[in-house]
Amino acid sequence: MSNIIYIMGKSASGKDTIYKKIKEKMKIKTYILYTTRPIREGEQDGVDYYYVSEEQMAKLAEEGRVIESRTYQTIKGPWTYATIQDEQLAQSGDIITVGTLESYQKIKDYYKDKSETQVLPVYITIDEEERMHRALNREAIQEKPNYEEVKRRMLADNIDFSEENLKQCGITEKETFINDELEKCINEILQYVENSKDFK
Repeated sequence: MSNIIYIMGKSASGKDTIYKKIKEKMKIKTYILYTTRPIREGEQDGVDYYYVSEEQMAKLAEEGRVIESRTYQTIKGPWTYATIQDEQLAQSGDIITVGTLESYQKIKDYYKDKSETQVLPVYITIDEEERMHRALNREAIQEKPNYEEVKRRMLADNIDFSEENLKQCGITEKETFINDELEKCINEILQYVENSKDFK
């Protein structure tokens, strides 16, 4: 049986850093999402995301390869993020990926009747004041900082990751990890993954 370890959290919660650290420590295969969002300073195509055009995304949809997708109306126009059926998901063994609560639920539903694969949720959270501080610092290093977009993401995340939505998706205290100390948080997640082998 293969497991998909699904890392999620609000923007600037540290989920991408945790994803990379766990990937290194576990030496686990990865699944990289596709997006039409413009690449940011410091990001790499095929590492952070597969960056595709809207036309390329539409073609993947026409081919029936989109497992799930989400489109956000941003200050700079619509950005789509998607999980695509590709060679990454054909890999044997466990896989780690990062996404949103909405995408987690869709992936969970997709694999619901596929007993050979189970989806293990890992929800990263952090103090809201610290999250805002990190988000502003990250945006400040961009070539053209867009603080309106930061504000939009912060508000949208608070809706997307509301207590009600978390509960509906079955995310409890067991699957929630506070990222106030990075190494401690990573170790707790690693222990949780180890204890959840062949989880139901």
